[in-house]
Amino acid sequence: MPLEHDEPRDDRVDGRDETRNERADRNWSDVLQELRVLQTGTQILTGFLLALAFQPAFSDLSAEQRTLYLVLIVLSALSAVVALAPVALHRLLFARRAKPTVVRFGHGCLLVALGAVSLLLVGVVAFVFDVVLGSAASWISGGALAAVILVMWVVVPLTLRRDRDRDRSGRTR
Repeated sequence: MPLEHDEPRDDRVDGRDETRNERADRNWSDVLQELRVLQTGTQILTGFLLALAFQPAFSDLSAEQRTLYLVLIVLSALSAVVALAPVALHRLLFARRAKPTVVRFGHGCLLVALGAVSLLLVGVVAFVFDVVLGSAASWISGGALAAVILVMWVVVPLTLRRDRDRDRSGRTR
């Protein structure tokens, strides 16, 4: 039974018996878990990148490789800032009954952060292949990873979402 200050229960969206506030809390927990996963990987890549500049062989990099390195540092920092933005918003709006707004903002930030991380991953792989094997290997490895990311992070999820939407609307495949 809902409390007086709570909104009525609504299970129309996905069959869950929860209030709007309960749904926002659950969705915020999901966003936080996804942020944790994203941040861990980004922090590891950032540490790797930052350590490179202090290696003796760093001075052997070409001007193009140094430029790519700096782009990767910026992407790494950008992905961290964007992924942490929902946490900052949550802190600033804490106890102001804005959880649905925070969740929507977090969702958008996670999508942007995933885009930045995908560029970062492709760039790091391309950078390493360029240093170790040369420019051609860099383009091939970076392109291959970009294709895998596109399929796994965009094509497959959109296909599954489309199929689920068809199933929910009662149409057959």
